[in-house]
Amino acid sequence: MPTPSELDGQVVVIGAGHAGCEAALAAARLGAATVLVTPTLDAIAAMPCNCSLGGPAKAHLVREIDALGGEMARNADRTFTHLRVLNTTKGPAVQALRVQADKALYRTSMKSVLENQAHLGVVQDTAVDLLTEGGRITGVLGRSGMTYAAQAVVIATGTFLHGEIHLGEVRYASGRAGEAATTHLADSLARLGFALRRFKTGTVPRVLLSSLDLSETRLHPSDVRPLRFAWERVARPTRPLLACHITSTNEQTHAVLRDNAHRSALWSGRIVGTGPRYCPSIEAKLLRFPDRRSHLVFLEQEGWDTQEVYVQGLSNSMPADVQLAMLHTIPGLRRCRMTRPGYAIEYDCIDARVLDRTLGFPGLPGLYLAGQINGSSGYEEAAAQGLVAGINAAAFVLAREPLCLTRADGYIGVLVEDLTSQGCDEPYRMLTSRAEHRLLFGQDTAWYRLAPLSERIGLVPQDRLRQWRGNHPETAVPGPSRLPVEPHLLAYSHSRETCEPYLARESSRARRLDAMRGLPIPENFDYASLPLRGEAIDRLFAAKPDNIAQLALIPGLTPADVATVFAAAARPVPSVPADPDLRDAS
Repeated sequence: MPTPSELDGQVVVIGAGHAGCEAALAAARLGAATVLVTPTLDAIAAMPCNCSLGGPAKAHLVREIDALGGEMARNADRTFTHLRVLNTTKGPAVQALRVQADKALYRTSMKSVLENQAHLGVVQDTAVDLLTEGGRITGVLGRSGMTYAAQAVVIATGTFLHGEIHLGEVRYASGRAGEAATTHLADSLARLGFALRRFKTGTVPRVLLSSLDLSETRLHPSDVRPLRFAWERVARPTRPLLACHITSTNEQTHAVLRDNAHRSALWSGRIVGTGPRYCPSIEAKLLRFPDRRSHLVFLEQEGWDTQEVYVQGLSNSMPADVQLAMLHTIPGLRRCRMTRPGYAIEYDCIDARVLDRTLGFPGLPGLYLAGQINGSSGYEEAAAQGLVAGINAAAFVLAREPLCLTRADGYIGVLVEDLTSQGCDEPYRMLTSRAEHRLLFGQDTAWYRLAPLSERIGLVPQDRLRQWRGNHPETAVPGPSRLPVEPHLLAYSHSRETCEPYLARESSRARRLDAMRGLPIPENFDYASLPLRGEAIDRLFAAKPDNIAQLALIPGLTPADVATVFAAAARPVPSVPADPDLRDAS
């Protein structure tokens, strides 16, 4: 018989990556008794791929996480070793802060936050099964034999479900290098009716700093301005920031790869999972851009107290000996010592279209999923989903109003709506181009946009909200008591002034789209009865949009398709059973 745990709670979170950390903190901070279950306490908030946070659209997510009461922004500010603002020659809406964090410090700092959070218990165990009774979630069974009772569960397992690492001809089960894959939980999800599919991601080799000849590279120094993600300052080390260096591949590098094509797990067909389009491996780059004679490589030190350097740009699935030969063709790396080879990893994930806008699974009340299990990629995308899932898991058990962000609220709303209404056929990465209202969503506007919503949710303490209002350019009270205005708030004021005509036009457009949201589409709407193309009908039955605004964003639909459904939705139309295969039978 399973053994009851002393750490029973109202919410159990499975996995302590970026999604799991945010989910657990959000649920606990809202007052729900929460248990975070993770296979390895020493890998909490690990950064297994790169050491970077932020960048276009991703920095926007981090700022929105901060405005809604999440932890990623503050933890990044406590631990960054290098920072720069990207897209400075473009408009304010797409400018983005990007930092490199000390990976070990980021992990231990987040672990400390979790361990000191009220209403939250952290335990080392591996979840193997979901416990249900009467069509509701009741808890989680651990490999240890312990049961963790709960009214709501958040699954945030990252790449661990049936994870398999590829190093050329070598492959083995693993969630990340050095950590065991999760198999039983994937089987549990399959029994609940989730259709699992295979995605792929990967990482790069690491090399020893002392073995590099940096004179052959180009210096890429850190910005020294007092920039950060969170609106208020946090305590951080007083150590000097670290420089980054730039080099590039060449024809000799590409020749090494092509000569060993038969040994690549990707090129040989041993990898069946779909990889990310916007973060391709070096093998994928050579296939997509056969005429390119070089590709940039960034050398990023992974922390103050380590000599390991992340070789950004060389994600691959080659054998270790080929990786070393490849590295030795690159300026600055010709005599490098490789400390860890890169690898590709395949893992199971779900089609997030089975979830609702709370990231909950309607088929089992109390079950929420967040992060790479939903088909996304990236630390920031995972953390944003974890925040939403944690808030809603707590709302479920505390009988509060759920959080359902829309595309009009910001990038987190775009992310959730894209995943749950459109799904994805490759690892989803947030891009500024995905947000149709991106002119309104500059990274410096997050608190201005989301503070009222944050106050309603109750995740941000009232004193923090009051401090922000006292320091914000548009809400601060003039006089000697006013606090100094922070650099990123001044940037917000500047962007408002320079972009005012465009912002006014975009606000009007957003209001029109909100009006369209007021026209709902019945759950079993019979698209087949309308004069639509076959492809459009199939996509509409698959996406099941709730309203016209969501429908307009489905890939593959033409403006004519949208207009046809819009006209039909305004008048009564026959409905059919939800299964599109039953259409002909009726």
